[in-house]
Amino acid sequence: MSDTVIFAISLGVTALGLLISWGLYRRRGAASGLRGAAWSLVPLAAAMTGVTGFLADLAFSPARWAGVAVAGLAVVLYLTSGAMLSRRAGGGGRAVRRGGGSAGAATAPKGRAVEKARPAGTDPEMAEIEEILRNRGIS
Repeated sequence: MSDTVIFAISLGVTALGLLISWGLYRRRGAASGLRGAAWSLVPLAAAMTGVTGFLADLAFSPARWAGVAVAGLAVVLYLTSGAMLSRRAGGGGRAVRRGGGSAGAATAPKGRAVEKARPAGTDPEMAEIEEILRNRGIS
């Protein structure tokens, strides 16, 4: 779209918004009218700074949509890798609770039995699940 068309559309939307804001001012008071006027000026400001042209180009350009899709894929991959790393590290918060804090290392918390020494290859989460099942009489 040309800059003239974008500016004309933005000016029309701003004028319509200011007209509605004037009505809000008369019905609901100055605060509502000023808030409406502030939002009404946003399309005109976007057109004057070039943001509207960028958004119009984005909406009608397959190459830019492909770029948005690649950026979305990058975010998904990053979040997935973070979840995988936290899972491999043992769940984060649970390892700190179980692991050796010097203050509570000698005594067990109320309601929990002292953990027995496990072989080095045993998964601590599975051992905890097995312990819960044994305590409830499920084997």
